[in-house]
Amino acid sequence: MRLTACLLIPAIGVVAPSPATAQEPVAPSATQALTLAEAVATAREYNPLLRQTANNLGSTTWGVRNAYAAFLPTVNTSLGFGYRGTGSQTFLTSTFEQPSSTVGSSYNLGLSLFLSGRTLMQPGLATAQHHAAQAALSGAEINLESVVRQQYLGVLQAEAQVNLAEVQVTRNDEFLRLAQARYDVGQNTLLDVRQAEVAKGQSEVALLQARQAVTVAKLRLFQTMGIPAPDPATVVLTDTFPVIEPMWKLDELLAEADQDNPDLISLRASASAARAGERAAKSEWLPSLSLSAGWSGYTQQYQDVGPLITNARASAAASVAQCEFVNENLVNPGGVTADCSSLAFTPADEQALRDQNKVFPFDFTSQPFSASLGISIPIFTQFSRPLRISQASAAADDATESVRARQLQVRTDVSQAYYALQAAYEAIGIQERNQVAAAEQLRLATERYRVGSGTFFELLDAQLASQRAEADYINAIYTYHWSIATLENAVGRPLR
Repeated sequence: MRLTACLLIPAIGVVAPSPATAQEPVAPSATQALTLAEAVATAREYNPLLRQTANNLGSTTWGVRNAYAAFLPTVNTSLGFGYRGTGSQTFLTSTFEQPSSTVGSSYNLGLSLFLSGRTLMQPGLATAQHHAAQAALSGAEINLESVVRQQYLGVLQAEAQVNLAEVQVTRNDEFLRLAQARYDVGQNTLLDVRQAEVAKGQSEVALLQARQAVTVAKLRLFQTMGIPAPDPATVVLTDTFPVIEPMWKLDELLAEADQDNPDLISLRASASAARAGERAAKSEWLPSLSLSAGWSGYTQQYQDVGPLITNARASAAASVAQCEFVNENLVNPGGVTADCSSLAFTPADEQALRDQNKVFPFDFTSQPFSASLGISIPIFTQFSRPLRISQASAAADDATESVRARQLQVRTDVSQAYYALQAAYEAIGIQERNQVAAAEQLRLATERYRVGSGTFFELLDAQLASQRAEADYINAIYTYHWSIATLENAVGRPLR
């Protein structure tokens, strides 16, 4: 049996917002048509939960860069300025005088590099974590698409119920006129008229409830899409979904689900990251290497150079006096005497001293270059390393078991959805025959009541049976579509 029934139900639509309005998407103000593809595209761009998942991907990207950058040295630089006032300072029994306040500056440029077993394993761990985040995002996109598809079908089903409720109102209105006409000619009682009025009122209430259900379904659809919901009356869904015989094979679906199911892919990526974490924990047994190098310099300038000149002049005078004493008392007669005038403190010396003092803030005196290299081999760490390795191994084993458990769950979900789809397809044919039979029953009951050979209660029973059969047929069709959506969600990709 091959059914080609197609639900020609109006569909609600809205133009997908542009990236420029990502923060404040605008709902349509006039009637718009929304296809399923547009609803999915809008949800991928604006759904808050999906955007939160996408935000997590940025940190893992920098995590990979940081892991590889660990093989490059860290560069630190500093520049400082200082001031020290005049006064004295006592250290033990010695007192140091500071005749003039000073200002100074200093700089430092340092390189450092630290390598360990964890450093070597970190790129693999960070890459695995990044892949896990990518898999989580892909899985969230697929799951969101499935939710949007199901809610889209929910709106169409609610609109089909509105169409059915409108038919019931029209039908009950005809029954009321028929009962009133028969009452006017004396062929029935006022009881039939009142019963027809009650039936019409009940169908009008059912129509109001069905329209409310459509409004709620549209609001939920737009909430999932991540944009403000417009007036439901302005949105029309345009996609239709034909009913065709399912031709998929269970073995092929199971194989596809094992490769494409988003949750399974995400768990496998997480398990790979857990194994990388286990290897990183084991690498703590390897030695660590540290390397550092630095350049530095300083300046110190007296704000009052007078004491320096006084001290230099006194020192030079002492040197001249000592030189003259030697010439006069210690040099043999006729011997060569020293030129003591060369030791005198001249104005040129004073100016040179003043020039030498002008170093603040950037005329640095460089310090000698320094470098160091060290190797560390931890021998006993109070069992902290075995503890971390055990915890990482347990986490990796748990992740592997989670993958296996999810594989079993996916097989069950796919098989269950597959068999449910087969049953739903067969149920459509049965409900279609029931609908035809109930419609014929209602036609016969109407004719019997029209000619006076049947009662109004028989007519109401036939109407109720026809209404139930029509509702069951609609539900059977959408149960079929829901079954396909469930199967697509379990497999991890659209099947039509």
